[in-house]
Amino acid sequence: MTPVRFRGPIWPGPFAIFEAIVVALAVAGCGESAVDTAKLHLQAQAALSRWADAVAVAGGPSTVVLVGERTGQVGDWEAAVGDNNKTALYAGMIAADPPLSSVAPPPGEVRWQDGTSASVSILSARQALLAIQTDTSSSCGDCRILHVKTASLTTAAIQTSRGAATGPVWELAIDGTAVKVTRVAIADAITVVPPAWDANNAPVGITIESASGTVGGRMLTVNFVGAPLPGNQPCGEDYTAAAVESDLAVVVIVTRHAGVGGACSAVGAARTAIATLAAPLGARAVLEVQQGLPVPVTLTP
Repeated sequence: MTPVRFRGPIWPGPFAIFEAIVVALAVAGCGESAVDTAKLHLQAQAALSRWADAVAVAGGPSTVVLVGERTGQVGDWEAAVGDNNKTALYAGMIAADPPLSSVAPPPGEVRWQDGTSASVSILSARQALLAIQTDTSSSCGDCRILHVKTASLTTAAIQTSRGAATGPVWELAIDGTAVKVTRVAIADAITVVPPAWDANNAPVGITIESASGTVGGRMLTVNFVGAPLPGNQPCGEDYTAAAVESDLAVVVIVTRHAGVGGACSAVGAARTAIATLAAPLGARAVLEVQQGLPVPVTLTP
């Protein structure tokens, strides 16, 4: 099957918006209060617990751990339908008549850039559509429903906890547009449901975006957005990282150490910090501390 362009994520969650605000305030020196260390560790423990529950629901640890949004699209909405279709998709307002097949295809393959691969079970087309319908981020009372014409199983780029890969993806043709809606087709995937957003008790901490390390090593380098300068310069900050661990996952807590004060611009920069693990990472997932979601990890020999 011919690889296709897989676009995602197609919408930001509230925690992503919150994190952007926190980073801007911190970098700008706008008087952010000291991070509550106790709350960070409670968040980390809660994240490990949710991950353990998700692994159990999925039937056990998986070789393939998906990262990021699983719904995407190929192409851009046309002007005539864009406003409706974008909002309708966010709201899960998509249906098929007649119904899509409920027969699951044979197992498929996920292949990473280093040539390694893993066999995976595949969702039926009807299961993939149901997943899109229930995985929503908004509502729309007056949107027109997107009508699926056909569903094709193809291969496309996906993101996993072990980095970029190609894997099975359902591609849905929609009536009245050239855009194809896509859904990662891997069945029994580990799915974590983040805690509900509470503006009065917002999560704290810096969200890591990715990590890297060596096979069997205990040093984990994490990447995140922080101050553009080190702590020995005006508006600069230094960072340290610590790991909260279980047998199934690792949550990384990044702590900022402010340097020389002053008026600063709200510009973030790519920064790194190193966390020392109590045991080699192995097959464990690496989770960010705010929502407890997995991030991509690059492992080298």
